[in-house]
Amino acid sequence: MASVDLLHHLFQLLTHSSSLYSPRQVRKIKLGTQISGVGENQLISIQPDELKFLFELEKQSYCDLKVANKTEHFVAFKVKTTSPKKYFVRPNTGVIQPWDSCIIRVTLQAQREYPPDMQCKDKFLLQSTIVPPHTDVDELPQDTFTKDSGKTLTECKLKVSYISPSTTQRSSESGATNGDGQSSETISTIQRLKEERDAAVKQTQQLQHELETVRRRRNQRNSGNGLSLKLAAMVGLIGLIIGFILKLTLASPT
Repeated sequence: MASVDLLHHLFQLLTHSSSLYSPRQVRKIKLGTQISGVGENQLISIQPDELKFLFELEKQSYCDLKVANKTEHFVAFKVKTTSPKKYFVRPNTGVIQPWDSCIIRVTLQAQREYPPDMQCKDKFLLQSTIVPPHTDVDELPQDTFTKDSGKTLTECKLKVSYISPSTTQRSSESGATNGDGQSSETISTIQRLKEERDAAVKQTQQLQHELETVRRRRNQRNSGNGLSLKLAAMVGLIGLIIGFILKLTLASPT
């Protein structure tokens, strides 16, 4: 009699607290089933802990989930949703090696109308259980995720929320407004660097001009000294020739 009361009490708790399934969909609870909170699981961790979709009419949107195995065992998982026709999940079933992780992409199919007040009541359930080592996803038995199989099955619930493009745009504009001061400082810094660069270029040009002037003066001075030496040599040579001629003239008999 006590066992019947306990099962009846657990059934009432599940019906009252679980928002994932309606009372007609709730099955009998087995002692091997562990229901975890959002993003919490003894076998795996899930990031993010909520599915957020950018909602636009006639457009698909997706959200990636990172599922990590926190144990030294091989863990199989399966993703379920309350609206299977609205979402496309790949992979929806898989096996994660010990201390490894995988990415699950959940795609929201294109919708023709907005939900009331942009509120979403859809939910996801991620089931996980330990499987034998080196088990392949194609080798999983059909009752792997069945509660009646007697295995320890952990479950993690995920909520869904929609984000409108206008909300995203307002956030971007707010970020741009907050960044106006930083943008002004950046522009001032760039302007100052440009002025310093222009001043350095102008100074370099002046130094080059002064260097060219010094070189020209030195070349002119060297060329003047060369002419003086040549003129002196020519005068000396002419003097020698005249002296030789005079010597010959004086030495000849009259």
